[in-house]
Amino acid sequence: MLNQLTKKIINEFSPMWTNKQVWEFEEINENLTFDMLYAEPGKYDESLWESKSTHLDSDVRDVAVRTFDNLLEGEELWIASKGKKQLDTKFIPYLMATIVDTMIEEEVCLNLRQDKDCFVISIDRNADVIDCKEFFEEFYHLATGFNYDTDTGIPEDQTEAEMYLTRLQEEFDEKMKGMLGDTYLPGNNDPDTINAED
Repeated sequence: MLNQLTKKIINEFSPMWTNKQVWEFEEINENLTFDMLYAEPGKYDESLWESKSTHLDSDVRDVAVRTFDNLLEGEELWIASKGKKQLDTKFIPYLMATIVDTMIEEEVCLNLRQDKDCFVISIDRNADVIDCKEFFEEFYHLATGFNYDTDTGIPEDQTEAEMYLTRLQEEFDEKMKGMLGDTYLPGNNDPDTINAED
């Protein structure tokens, strides 16, 4: 079951932004930075903004990548507008798209919520594969640049759609195999499932 607060915030700001929208937003808001800090769950306090665990006036992608271990260790990342200790709501769709895009490689399911006027991110430790799939499906058009109301060329009929998507995946796999040879892993497999002993 996808975390309820995460579901709520996704529904509130749905559909999620595409990479194109993120890029356009960054063009308008040049050098976009935020104040961020890490706190243990339930231990957030405004005085933490004065502590060493802060990343003030920082790039959100940079912080998310550099401090990913903090998230893995169970800490929460609190994000606020620069110098404000709270976040202007207009940045939430941008932050959701940007952070999920940064985390796609890690394949972790995130918990997202608004708390004390900040935007808070943590790793969902209770998520199973289905939760993760549900989570990333909300953001699928980050990569494609499509929005829900755009005709993507995917057939309406479910069986046809599956055949169509399988064909696309196979064509992509063929192309990548041609370029990368045996180092390429087809589909959504990870090395562990391929190398696992039967």
